[in-house]
Amino acid sequence: MEFTERFGQSDDFRREELIRKIEHSLKNLTLQELEALYYDMSTKNYTNE
Repeated sequence: MEFTERFGQSDDFRREELIRKIEHSLKNLTLQELEALYYDMSTKNYTNE
């Protein structure tokens, strides 16, 4: 049994919940933190650029 199933949450619901939390957290990052995050994501090919 998966973690989300134990609490009655669908994968789609959990995904949307995580996206909301991440979007909220991003708004509180400094420019330097955002640049570091972007660099890390781009070196791991998570960005489309």
